Amino acid sequence: MTTQLTHYVDEMNSPLGTLTIVATEKGVCHIHFGELSKCSASLKAWLKKQGRKGEVIRCKETLHPICKQLEDYFAGKRDHFDVPLDLCGTEFQKKVWNTLKEIEYGQTKSYKEIAQQVGAPKAVRAIGGANNQNPVPIIIPCHRVIGSNGNMVGYGGGLDKKELLLSLEGAIEKIS
Repeated sequence: MTTQLTHYVDEMNSPLGTLTIVATEKGVCHIHFGELSKCSASLKAWLKKQGRKGEVIRCKETLHPICKQLEDYFAGKRDHFDVPLDLCGTEFQKKVWNTLKEIEYGQTKSYKEIAQQVGAPKAVRAIGGANNQNPVPIIIPCHRVIGSNGNMVGYGGGLDKKELLLSLEGAIEKIS
């Protein structure tokens, strides 16, 4: 199914580097680690894969509330997000992403715990796959999912970013 929407895009600086944020009138639909100039091709491919058509417009004003919440999070002034989301994914992915939103700030859960929570205890790899396809990292806190042995495993933005986010939240010791 193709969806015709205007996609608003802007960048913001963060402790993780530049973030490119995309939203529609419905809500945030994508966060990319990197500058728009470097992720433009992958963003277009993602939009096409999701069946999304329409204009892509750079617009600070539309994305200001989202950027403000992210800035507050990085400054330690916010421990959750209440911006609307416009997610594309399978029913299973959406179920996993909704479960990830329940992981409290500063806490972690294992992939196995998430699999049990969504009622698919043997689907640990599928949980990892859904995590990897999370279009709005940070807001849907896939960085809070770790290996059952406590190790940092898998993060689309890179393990250094996952460690920084967990350190910021106090879930792990500060990294140097």
